Amino acid sequence: MSNIVITGATRGIGRALFDGYAVRGDAVTGTYRGTPPGGSAWVKLDVADPAGFGALASDIKANAVDLLVCNAGVYLDKGANLADGYPAQMWADSFATNVTGVFLTVQSLLPKLQASKAPKIAIISSQMASSELAPGGSYIYRASKAAALNLGRNLAADLQGLGIAVGIYHPGWVQTDMGGSSAAITVEQSRDGLMARFDALSMDSTGEFLTYDGTPHPY
Repeated sequence: MSNIVITGATRGIGRALFDGYAVRGDAVTGTYRGTPPGGSAWVKLDVADPAGFGALASDIKANAVDLLVCNAGVYLDKGANLADGYPAQMWADSFATNVTGVFLTVQSLLPKLQASKAPKIAIISSQMASSELAPGGSYIYRASKAAALNLGRNLAADLQGLGIAVGIYHPGWVQTDMGGSSAAITVEQSRDGLMARFDALSMDSTGEFLTYDGTPHPY
Protein backbone atom coordinates (compact mmCIF):
# COMPACT_ATOMS: atom_id res chain seq x y z
CA MET A 1 0.00 0.00 0.00
CA SER A 2 1.27 3.44 -0.96
CA ASN A 3 0.49 6.87 0.44
CA ILE A 4 -0.70 9.05 -2.45
CA VAL A 5 -1.66 12.73 -2.63
CA ILE A 6 -3.58 14.12 -5.61
CA THR A 7 -4.32 17.82 -6.09
CA GLY A 8 -7.54 18.86 -7.80
CA ALA A 9 -9.11 15.49 -7.06
CA THR A 10 -12.81 16.30 -6.97
CA ARG A 11 -13.57 15.90 -10.68
CA GLY A 12 -12.28 14.78 -14.04
CA ILE A 13 -8.96 12.96 -14.20
CA GLY A 14 -8.12 13.84 -10.60
CA ARG A 15 -11.27 12.18 -9.27
CA ALA A 16 -10.77 9.16 -11.49
CA LEU A 17 -7.24 8.73 -10.14
CA PHE A 18 -8.45 9.19 -6.57
CA ASP A 19 -11.10 6.49 -6.99
CA GLY A 20 -8.72 4.19 -8.86
CA TYR A 21 -6.11 4.26 -6.11
CA ALA A 22 -8.75 3.88 -3.40
CA VAL A 23 -10.14 0.77 -5.09
CA ARG A 24 -6.61 -0.59 -5.44
CA GLY A 25 -6.18 -0.31 -1.68
CA ASP A 26 -3.77 2.60 -1.50
CA ALA A 27 -4.06 5.34 1.13
CA VAL A 28 -5.05 8.31 -1.03
CA THR A 29 -5.59 11.93 -0.01
CA GLY A 30 -7.25 14.36 -2.40
CA THR A 31 -7.38 18.14 -2.29
CA TYR A 32 -10.51 20.21 -2.91
CA ARG A 33 -11.38 23.90 -3.14
CA GLY A 34 -15.13 24.28 -2.58
CA THR A 35 -17.59 21.99 -0.82
CA PRO A 36 -15.81 19.19 1.02
CA PRO A 37 -16.47 15.75 -0.50
CA GLY A 38 -17.72 13.00 1.75
CA GLY A 39 -15.22 11.02 3.77
CA SER A 40 -12.09 11.88 5.67
CA ALA A 41 -9.48 11.48 2.93
CA TRP A 42 -9.68 15.09 1.80
CA VAL A 43 -7.66 18.26 2.49
CA LYS A 44 -8.79 21.75 1.52
CA LEU A 45 -6.33 23.51 -0.76
CA ASP A 46 -6.55 26.20 -3.40
CA VAL A 47 -3.23 25.82 -5.20
CA ALA A 48 -3.56 29.38 -6.53
CA ASP A 49 -3.49 30.79 -2.98
CA PRO A 50 0.03 30.72 -1.48
CA ALA A 51 -1.39 31.20 2.02
CA GLY A 52 -3.10 27.83 1.81
CA PHE A 53 0.15 25.87 1.74
CA GLY A 54 1.17 26.65 5.31
CA ALA A 55 -0.95 23.84 6.77
CA LEU A 56 -0.78 21.39 3.86
CA ALA A 57 1.90 19.09 5.28
CA SER A 58 0.30 18.95 8.71
CA ASP A 59 -3.19 18.39 7.25
CA ILE A 60 -1.96 15.29 5.46
CA LYS A 61 -1.86 12.62 8.14
CA ALA A 62 0.59 10.24 6.50
CA ASN A 63 4.18 10.59 7.67
CA ALA A 64 5.47 9.88 4.16
CA VAL A 65 4.14 10.59 0.67
CA ASP A 66 5.09 7.92 -1.86
CA LEU A 67 3.42 9.54 -4.88
CA LEU A 68 2.43 13.17 -5.34
CA VAL A 69 0.21 13.82 -8.36
CA CYS A 70 0.09 17.51 -9.29
CA ASN A 71 -3.15 17.46 -11.23
CA ALA A 72 -4.93 20.73 -10.37
CA GLY A 73 -5.17 22.94 -13.45
CA VAL A 74 -7.28 25.50 -15.30
CA TYR A 75 -7.89 26.32 -18.97
CA LEU A 76 -9.25 29.84 -18.69
CA ASP A 77 -8.48 31.07 -22.22
CA LYS A 78 -10.31 28.33 -24.11
CA GLY A 79 -11.83 29.97 -27.20
CA ALA A 80 -10.24 33.37 -26.52
CA ASN A 81 -9.69 35.76 -29.44
CA LEU A 82 -6.23 37.15 -30.20
CA ALA A 83 -7.66 40.56 -31.16
CA ASP A 84 -9.23 41.37 -27.81
CA GLY A 85 -8.83 38.37 -25.49
CA TYR A 86 -6.18 37.07 -23.10
CA PRO A 87 -6.35 39.81 -20.43
CA ALA A 88 -3.41 40.17 -18.07
CA GLN A 89 -5.35 38.87 -15.06
CA MET A 90 -6.17 35.69 -16.95
CA TRP A 91 -2.45 35.12 -17.46
CA ALA A 92 -1.79 35.67 -13.76
CA ASP A 93 -4.63 33.40 -12.62
CA SER A 94 -3.63 30.62 -15.00
CA PHE A 95 0.03 30.63 -14.02
CA ALA A 96 -0.88 30.80 -10.32
CA THR A 97 -2.66 27.45 -10.65
CA ASN A 98 -0.82 25.65 -13.44
CA VAL A 99 2.74 26.58 -12.53
CA THR A 100 3.21 28.27 -9.16
CA GLY A 101 0.68 25.91 -7.60
CA VAL A 102 2.67 22.91 -8.77
CA PHE A 103 5.91 24.29 -7.38
CA LEU A 104 4.42 25.22 -4.00
CA THR A 105 2.79 21.81 -3.67
CA VAL A 106 6.11 20.06 -4.28
CA GLN A 107 7.96 22.45 -1.98
CA SER A 108 5.44 22.02 0.83
CA LEU A 109 5.45 18.23 0.68
CA LEU A 110 9.17 17.74 0.06
CA PRO A 111 9.88 16.56 3.64
CA LYS A 112 7.13 13.94 3.38
CA LEU A 113 8.42 12.82 0.00
CA GLN A 114 11.90 12.47 1.46
CA ALA A 115 10.44 10.23 4.19
CA SER A 116 9.33 7.71 1.54
CA LYS A 117 11.54 4.82 0.47
CA ALA A 118 10.78 5.38 -3.24
CA PRO A 119 9.16 8.79 -3.69
CA LYS A 120 7.66 9.95 -6.98
CA ILE A 121 6.16 13.17 -8.33
CA ALA A 122 3.82 13.11 -11.33
CA ILE A 123 3.02 16.43 -13.00
CA ILE A 124 0.01 16.53 -15.30
CA SER A 125 0.97 18.78 -18.19
CA SER A 126 -0.43 18.52 -21.74
CA GLN A 127 0.49 17.94 -25.36
CA MET A 128 -0.18 21.68 -25.62
CA ALA A 129 3.07 22.22 -23.70
CA SER A 130 5.11 21.09 -26.68
CA SER A 131 7.14 23.72 -28.52
CA GLU A 132 7.58 21.27 -31.40
CA LEU A 133 3.82 20.91 -31.82
CA ALA A 134 2.64 24.53 -31.81
CA PRO A 135 -0.43 25.13 -34.03
CA GLY A 136 -1.33 28.44 -32.38
CA GLY A 137 -4.13 29.66 -30.13
CA SER A 138 -4.77 29.03 -26.44
CA TYR A 139 -1.67 31.08 -25.67
CA ILE A 140 -2.09 31.21 -21.92
CA TYR A 141 -2.86 27.54 -21.42
CA ARG A 142 -0.08 26.46 -23.78
CA ALA A 143 2.46 28.75 -22.10
CA SER A 144 1.47 27.63 -18.60
CA LYS A 145 1.65 23.95 -19.45
CA ALA A 146 5.00 24.50 -21.18
CA ALA A 147 6.19 26.13 -17.97
CA ALA A 148 4.92 23.15 -15.96
CA LEU A 149 6.86 20.84 -18.28
CA ASN A 150 10.01 22.93 -17.83
CA LEU A 151 9.46 22.98 -14.07
CA GLY A 152 9.14 19.22 -13.98
CA ARG A 153 12.31 18.69 -15.99
CA ASN A 154 14.31 20.96 -13.70
CA LEU A 155 12.82 19.41 -10.56
CA ALA A 156 13.88 16.02 -11.90
CA ALA A 157 17.46 17.27 -12.12
CA ASP A 158 17.51 18.89 -8.68
CA LEU A 159 15.71 16.07 -6.86
CA GLN A 160 17.77 13.28 -8.38
CA GLY A 161 20.26 13.48 -5.54
CA LEU A 162 17.40 12.99 -3.06
CA GLY A 163 16.16 9.90 -4.87
CA ILE A 164 12.87 11.51 -5.91
CA ALA A 165 11.70 10.56 -9.41
CA VAL A 166 9.73 13.15 -11.40
CA GLY A 167 7.60 12.47 -14.47
CA ILE A 168 5.58 14.83 -16.66
CA TYR A 169 2.55 13.49 -18.51
CA HIS A 170 0.03 14.29 -21.23
CA PRO A 171 -3.21 12.65 -20.05
CA GLY A 172 -4.68 12.49 -23.56
CA TRP A 173 -7.60 14.43 -24.96
CA VAL A 174 -10.08 13.27 -22.35
CA GLN A 175 -13.87 13.42 -22.13
CA THR A 176 -14.05 15.75 -19.13
CA ASP A 177 -15.51 19.22 -18.56
CA MET A 178 -12.21 20.62 -19.84
CA GLY A 179 -11.79 18.25 -22.78
CA GLY A 180 -15.42 18.18 -23.89
CA SER A 181 -17.70 15.32 -24.89
CA SER A 182 -16.09 14.93 -28.33
CA ALA A 183 -12.63 14.19 -26.88
CA ALA A 184 -10.76 11.11 -28.06
CA ILE A 185 -10.62 8.95 -24.91
CA THR A 186 -12.62 8.29 -21.77
CA VAL A 187 -11.59 9.30 -18.28
CA GLU A 188 -11.11 5.63 -17.44
CA GLN A 189 -8.70 5.10 -20.35
CA SER A 190 -6.65 8.11 -19.27
CA ARG A 191 -6.68 7.04 -15.62
CA ASP A 192 -5.59 3.48 -16.31
CA GLY A 193 -2.79 4.66 -18.58
CA LEU A 194 -1.58 7.27 -16.14
CA MET A 195 -1.60 4.84 -13.21
CA ALA A 196 0.53 2.45 -15.25
CA ARG A 197 2.95 5.28 -16.10
CA PHE A 198 3.22 6.34 -12.46
CA ASP A 199 3.86 2.75 -11.38
CA ALA A 200 6.68 2.47 -13.92
CA LEU A 201 8.30 5.81 -13.04
CA SER A 202 11.71 5.35 -11.44
CA MET A 203 15.04 7.10 -11.05
CA ASP A 204 16.05 5.51 -14.37
CA SER A 205 13.23 7.36 -16.15
CA THR A 206 13.08 10.57 -14.11
CA GLY A 207 12.42 13.66 -16.23
CA GLU A 208 10.32 11.73 -18.76
CA PHE A 209 7.55 13.44 -20.75
CA LEU A 210 5.11 10.74 -21.83
CA THR A 211 1.55 10.42 -23.04
CA TYR A 212 -0.91 8.43 -20.95
CA ASP A 213 -0.23 5.35 -23.11
CA GLY A 214 3.53 5.46 -22.61
CA THR A 215 4.50 7.15 -25.88
CA PRO A 216 7.41 9.61 -25.52
CA HIS A 217 6.04 13.08 -26.21
CA PRO A 218 7.90 15.71 -28.29
CA TYR A 219 9.20 18.59 -26.22
